Amino acid sequence: MYVLKKSLGQHFLKDENICRKIVAALEPDTLSQLLEVGPGGGALTKYLKDIPHISFKAIEVDDEKVLYLSETYPDLREKIIHQSFLEADPPFEGTFTVVGNFPYNISTQILFKVLDWKDQVPVVAGMFQKEVAQRIAAPPGNKVYGVLSVLVQAFYDVKYLFDVHENCFMPPPKVKSGVIKMYRKEDVELMKSEKHFFNLVKTAFNQRRKTLRNAVRSLFDEDVLTDPLFNQRAEQLTVKDFAGLTFKMK
Repeated sequence: MYVLKKSLGQHFLKDENICRKIVAALEPDTLSQLLEVGPGGGALTKYLKDIPHISFKAIEVDDEKVLYLSETYPDLREKIIHQSFLEADPPFEGTFTVVGNFPYNISTQILFKVLDWKDQVPVVAGMFQKEVAQRIAAPPGNKVYGVLSVLVQAFYDVKYLFDVHENCFMPPPKVKSGVIKMYRKEDVELMKSEKHFFNLVKTAFNQRRKTLRNAVRSLFDEDVLTDPLFNQRAEQLTVKDFAGLTFKMK
């Protein structure tokens, strides 16, 4: 058996119905290459590895879980990447889907990593802490709409699928969970550059209580700041608004 490690944010799914629902969320897509992040005790893995006609890999940082998975599912031995996802290179040539019961303590970093790989990752599905899942999917004007919402939604359409109760895990986490699915956008809003866009969004939300004018003053010339758009706060702006503003940055 294996031991749960709090330091790695490990809470393992034990509800088979939830596992099947997450796997079912993938089925409408044409899968050819699939990466599972943080397989842990293999709750999802045992379903994913047997999806027909796919190339499957799982990435796991914890030595003990790698050993457990290799012994429990011998057919996985060549398919497990023993490494931190945050330090990994893309595990496939070409496009691949990312799925997982994502470790909650690094889930935001996982998403930023996926954004780095977005040209290769058309679909992401998986479980996050509910609060994070809601933030990713939040529309403009929502009180949890923020940096994560804008940066993810610039490149992906996000669908909140369902809640997951604490009792579906072992041990039960102190927070609720939610499953989302992300589809890469066909048409991304035009922006000066991704670097400008990321910088603008992060700066704008860094002081979200201020008007945009005061929050991002350092990034624009004074004459540009007279635009009425700058009277609003960051959470009122759409992805399109932010993208358009990048062309006016210094």
